[in-house]
Amino acid sequence: MKIAVLKETRAGETRVAASPETVKKFIAMGAEVAIERGAGEGANFTDHAFQEAGASILASASETSAGADLILAVRAPAAADFARFGRGQKIVAIVSPHGAADILNAAASAGVDLFAMDLMPRITRAQSMDVLSSQSNLAGYKAVIDAAAYYGKAIPMMMTAAGTIAPAKIFIMGAGVAGLQAIATARRLGAVVSATDVRWAAKEQVESLGAAFVTVDEEAMKGAETAGGYAKEMSADFQRRQAEFVGKHIAKQNIVVTTALIPGRPAPRLVSEEMVRSMGPGSVIVDLAVEQGGNVALSRRGEVIDVGGVIIIGFENVPGRLATDASSLYAKNLLNFVSAFWSKDSKEFIVDWNDEIIKGVALTRGGEVTHPNFAPRDPAGQNSPPKE
Repeated sequence: MKIAVLKETRAGETRVAASPETVKKFIAMGAEVAIERGAGEGANFTDHAFQEAGASILASASETSAGADLILAVRAPAAADFARFGRGQKIVAIVSPHGAADILNAAASAGVDLFAMDLMPRITRAQSMDVLSSQSNLAGYKAVIDAAAYYGKAIPMMMTAAGTIAPAKIFIMGAGVAGLQAIATARRLGAVVSATDVRWAAKEQVESLGAAFVTVDEEAMKGAETAGGYAKEMSADFQRRQAEFVGKHIAKQNIVVTTALIPGRPAPRLVSEEMVRSMGPGSVIVDLAVEQGGNVALSRRGEVIDVGGVIIIGFENVPGRLATDASSLYAKNLLNFVSAFWSKDSKEFIVDWNDEIIKGVALTRGGEVTHPNFAPRDPAGQNSPPKE
C-alpha cells in the first residue's frame, strides 16, 4: 500500500503531514511512503532526512499521489486540485468543512473519500488523534510568547537595587486547550494571570494552574458546555453582563489573549473597540480567533496593528509559527489514526464505516457528501444515502 505526503500549497502553511519518525513507523507497518520534494522544508525536515527514514522523494504532487491508496496533508487540497486524484483514493487532512462546501463537492465529484482530522470525536479512543488539541496547545504557548515579544516591559516581578519592577498582568479569554496552555506559559514567565470562560468546568482547571478565574455569573455557567466538551453560546443577557464585567477587568491588564471559538460559527466578539481603547499605551492583545472572524474588534487577519498605543496581534496559522513541533505532533496524530484502522495481515488501511471515529471524520464516500452535518437533504429532510 502506498501512502503519499504532499507539499502544502496554501499561502503561509509551513507544516507537513509527516515526520521522519512517522515515515519510519509507516514503513515498519508495511507501507510504501512517497513524499513530494520539498514538502518538509518549512518544518526543517529535509528530503534527505525523509529518504534516510525510507521514503521515496518524488518531483511533483501528481507523481507523488499517483497510485497512492492514502494521501496525507495538513490542509485539504483546493477544490480545483481534486481533479488530479483518482476515484477511491483516500485523503486525510484538516478540512474546516463548515466553510468548505466547494472542497466537499469537489471531493465527492472526484470520487475521493475525504476525512477531516479536525472533526475527530472527543472520545477516549481518539485522544491521541485529536489535532485540534495538539495544534491548539502550541498556539496557546506561542500567543503568550508573541505577546511578550511585542510588550515593551518585563513580564515577571524583578527586585533590583534601583527599584522593583511590577509583574505584567495577563488575561486569558477562553480556557480550552489553547487558553490553558497560555495560562501555564504566562505563569511560567512570572505574570499575574487571570482567565475567563463560559464553561463551569474551566474554573477548576484555571485555578489549578495558579490563575484567578473571572466571571460575572457562576450559576449561568454551569450548563454552558456541550456533550462534546465545547462551549455553548450564552444568552444575550449573560453576554451583556459579562461584557460589562470583563470590560472593567481588561482596562487594568497589560496583555490580553483571546482564544474563544464555536465550531461552525464565526468567533464570538469578546473585546469591543471601547475595551481596546481602555487599555494603557504599550498593552498587547493577541487574537487567536482572527481566522474565524476574530474575538477582538479592530483585529486584522495576518496583521499586527497599533490602536492608540495598544498593539493588536492577528497572526494566521499560529501553530505553523512553530512548524517543526506542530508538524511532529500532527504527523503523530495521523499515524495514530491510520494505525487504528491498519490491517497487520494485509498491511493496508481498511476503513470501518460503522466505527464511531470514522463516522465522525468521514466527509465523502462513493461520490457523495455523506457526513450528516454536511450531506444534502432530500425534500423530506433526510440525508441522502451514500452510493455504493
